[in-house]
Amino acid sequence: MHEKAYRTAQVQRLQELDGETSLCGAEDFLATEVPVALVFNGISHAVMMASPLDIEDFARGFCLSERIVENKAQIYGIEIFQHAIGIEVRLDIASQAFAILKQKRRALAGRTGCGVCGVESIAALDLDLPKVASEIRVALPAILQAQQQMQQQQTNNLLTGAVHAAAWVSLAGEIVLLREDVGRHNALDKLIGAMSCVQTPDGFCLMTSRASYELVQKAARANIALLATVSAPTSLAVQMAEQANITLLGFVREQRAVVYAHGARLILHANLA
Repeated sequence: MHEKAYRTAQVQRLQELDGETSLCGAEDFLATEVPVALVFNGISHAVMMASPLDIEDFARGFCLSERIVENKAQIYGIEIFQHAIGIEVRLDIASQAFAILKQKRRALAGRTGCGVCGVESIAALDLDLPKVASEIRVALPAILQAQQQMQQQQTNNLLTGAVHAAAWVSLAGEIVLLREDVGRHNALDKLIGAMSCVQTPDGFCLMTSRASYELVQKAARANIALLATVSAPTSLAVQMAEQANITLLGFVREQRAVVYAHGARLILHANLA
């Protein structure tokens, strides 16, 4: 684990001994959260609060999921600079993409779990989604198997208990890629960025959070056909999953799940061996 993923802190824990409750000094681990400034062709565009891990994946995935670039080829270079109070990421993108970005550029200040930070009006909220084109079928046992494996692969969360994860899972139920962040949206951006650089098998996305509309939006733009989360979706997330032809599952845990949209992609019984 990267040492910047967490910081130590002296805390006091409640303990009970011989029927007496007392405070005991102990060392704890806190997930690090820092401002990450994204600068495109010399112009600052966004400052997001994020875990200081896999920053290049985050920057690349943010570009793709926010439709700043059409594809990875429009990102010519990424430079990362560590500052005393945060991280600056300088991206060199194609002039065509930069011209479009300047037209729709807005001040965006991200917070952990933010929704529409920086959007100046309701009219500026982009809810337009492409329809996911995918003929894959996913076995429900594969989803449940991956959920059982996921916790042990969340190295940062095992230590701090404060970090979300987004994982790409094969149709056989094996976790292929996993990225963590204090923000669920950032975790998915990191996963999308990582997937843009490697060959991944057909599969689906599994997340340790609730399903907000932003996650469905990012999944649609990344052509992810199935999104499964351990908690509930919002009403807008379900509506957008229906619109984007995404199979959306919630409450995926303890051998159960709830299907909210496009359940026809699911194979309820399958042998994964």
